Amino acid sequence: MPEPSSSPKARPSLTEGPITKTLILFSLPILLGNVLQSLNGSINTIWIGKYLGEVALAATSNANIIMFFLISSIFGIAMAAVILIGQNLGAKKVQEAKKVVGTSTVFFLVLSIIVALLGWIFSTTILDWMNTPPDVKEFAVTYTRIMFAGVPFMFGYNLIMAILRGSGDAKTPFYFLLLSAILDVALNPLLIQGMGPFPKMGIAGSAVATFIAQLVSFVLLIAYLYKKKYFLRITKEDIPLLRIDWTIIRTLIQKGLPMGLNMVVVSLSNLMLVHLVNAYGSESTAAFGVAMQISSYVQMPAMAIGGAVTSMAAQNIGAGKWERVNRITWTGVGVNILMTGLIVAVLHLFNREVVSFFLPPEGKAIDIGVHINNITLWSFIIFGVFNVVAGVVRSAGSVVFPLIVAFVALLLVRIPLATVLSHKYGFDVIWWSFPVSFSVAASLNLLYYRFGKWKQARMMASKT
Repeated sequence: MPEPSSSPKARPSLTEGPITKTLILFSLPILLGNVLQSLNGSINTIWIGKYLGEVALAATSNANIIMFFLISSIFGIAMAAVILIGQNLGAKKVQEAKKVVGTSTVFFLVLSIIVALLGWIFSTTILDWMNTPPDVKEFAVTYTRIMFAGVPFMFGYNLIMAILRGSGDAKTPFYFLLLSAILDVALNPLLIQGMGPFPKMGIAGSAVATFIAQLVSFVLLIAYLYKKKYFLRITKEDIPLLRIDWTIIRTLIQKGLPMGLNMVVVSLSNLMLVHLVNAYGSESTAAFGVAMQISSYVQMPAMAIGGAVTSMAAQNIGAGKWERVNRITWTGVGVNILMTGLIVAVLHLFNREVVSFFLPPEGKAIDIGVHINNITLWSFIIFGVFNVVAGVVRSAGSVVFPLIVAFVALLLVRIPLATVLSHKYGFDVIWWSFPVSFSVAASLNLLYYRFGKWKQARMMASKT
């Protein structure tokens, strides 16, 4: 007699039903999760700044750059797992999906332990490479080492989140992300200051709070999935699947690295822009920093919808439902235009008020920030279009072309445009480089979607 979770009706399916409703319900938990993570980081920054001051804040900034790099490095591999699992489930190959789960589990476990050990041992060396200021270094080493100790739980959570999203479940990861965020935010001041029965740990307390939150959330998530008899869990009979299948590993790396490099290209482009804006003075730098903080929230619907269409398209590609894949694409584009457009409209109405929330009333920074938003905010609607289309293309296994598009648009169009023409035509060219580069990226992705051979791509060569 089959277990309840093994019956087809109990399994999340993205290959049938209304597309718009499914897309919105699937993308909302991803969107809320992204917002939650940003708020979590912002609140913890406030705790550290309030209780420990600027030096401690600078130390965590250095450590967070390292953590962002680590998350970027596994993001692509996790996305490859999402697509591979989705395609197998769409093709009703549950056992093949379980093989991906088994191999990914072993791979992420080994990788996370190696990264944690190397990070713990070489934290000082890594921070030296980053030119960490001497007065910050002691704080930074303490914080970074504890954060590295939590890497296995961070990697593990990202893997489980990928498995769940690949199978069509975006709600469960959000619930446990919410639990982690609440624990992290609550424990930070208690462990930093030593309130009540908690020891006073200073900056180490902030890192330990994050460590505990990740550990508790990770363990409870696993326990929950086994209690619910989640159909892709590894049972006693599946223990032989906990091994390295080199075909799957090669696929995860070959398809995952280009998706991870996409994040590196975006980060590199932003760093180059910061370097350019710094030449125009501290007020411009502050205004640009605030504008980018605001735009990070504006981008979230596009990122969530892009993640949702990737999972949905992957299952439908596995099922061979190409006409439904096409409908998913244009539904995703439409939903992005509506959601991002609404946020952009509201921000334009309250532009000065929002910018003023981050900046002191004196000086020109507020006016500059308002001006930057007036030019750049609407362009994130275009950003959403190319992000959604790229998500569908990647779900077929065509991962290199979207990377090339990002490289061309952000490094070969945006940066030269902002650098060269700003000297001739002024400061505004830097901000106009946003809509120009996003338009180039959207146009190239749409042309490839219409005329390219992305449908012929394969995630993994068929086994004979």
